[in-house]
Amino acid sequence: MYKIITIIGARPQIIKAAALSRVIREHYSDKIKEIIVHTGQHYDENMSQVFFNELQIPKPDYNLNVGSNTHGKQTAQMIEKIEEVLMHENPDGMVIYGDTNSTLAGAIAAVKLLVPVFHVEAGLRSYNKTMPEEINRIMADHASTLLFCPTQQAVKNLEKEGFKLHLHYCDINHPKVILSGDVMYDNSLHFSQVAEQKSNVLKKLNLEEKEFILCTIHRNNNTDEKERLNSIFRALLEIAKEQIIVLPLHPRTRKMLPIQLNQDLYQSVSSCKDLLITEPVSFLDMTLLEKHCRMIITDSGGVQKEAYFFKKPCIVLRPETEWVELLDTGTTLLADADYDKILAAYSTLQNVSIEKFLPFYGDGNAAKKVAQEILDYCFSKKD
Repeated sequence: MYKIITIIGARPQIIKAAALSRVIREHYSDKIKEIIVHTGQHYDENMSQVFFNELQIPKPDYNLNVGSNTHGKQTAQMIEKIEEVLMHENPDGMVIYGDTNSTLAGAIAAVKLLVPVFHVEAGLRSYNKTMPEEINRIMADHASTLLFCPTQQAVKNLEKEGFKLHLHYCDINHPKVILSGDVMYDNSLHFSQVAEQKSNVLKKLNLEEKEFILCTIHRNNNTDEKERLNSIFRALLEIAKEQIIVLPLHPRTRKMLPIQLNQDLYQSVSSCKDLLITEPVSFLDMTLLEKHCRMIITDSGGVQKEAYFFKKPCIVLRPETEWVELLDTGTTLLADADYDKILAAYSTLQNVSIEKFLPFYGDGNAAKKVAQEILDYCFSKKD
């Protein structure tokens, strides 16, 4: 049996890990032993443990309890503690997800100890190196042996950076690029059915199907820059005159509203009945909201994709996106934090044809492809 370490630390990684953990449990339990390491990058009951429960992920074997800090201190603490786990467990490989500091720390700790790194969601590029996530993506990819790309565009990005395609033999000096599809699409198919049975969020919030807009805001440049946050909320208030907006607020964003918003705007936001600000919602509740809303407004990379999975037009509150293929369809528009662009995008996306949602993200079996490739790699390295 091969031993694989899975590194998670933030909500999106917990969700992505659910797909692979489910496949290992159902199809590879006699071949792969998964050891889950939670760095503690995000760890509280609402933002983390509830997802383990809902997504039926085993309790982490290790919780490193790193917590929040500056990028340097947080990443350094993670590297140190992950290294200790690796030296104790001596695994056959490590799975990392996405582009967080946990992703980067896992990649660096593993590659220094010659533990093969398997990067799920490899090859994404926003081509904006002022984003910490972009640096994490690039460095994680270049430390990996197996690179699992969710889309053909991600494969092309890696090829542009010098990665060789169609390799039959792979190691750290000859990494293998694999078009796996997107594990988040797997999850959306699986958990949308579960959510229909277990979530009552629509009833709880008194919402009608396709009669509300879902909005999420959490990125630092939107919450920490006063001009940007004011512009976004001015636009949301204008849209709320026509359509109810549901806004599950990240705790940090909620904390910033009275600090960053102009006093008159904050009072208007607080009193607007059609701008429904809620606590963070669970994964199943979020899935149901995405499935039954009319449109999505977000600065989250993951939510952009989920909007597309559920065939919902999406306004992106960023100047760029790593999911560039979405822009080509016309179902997703970049509006940054610009009041006029947000309203223009809202108007443009009113009547998006369902035919524009092309199948970019695989067939819903990405996690099984990932598990099989990992198994094949481990077997090929067996003495």
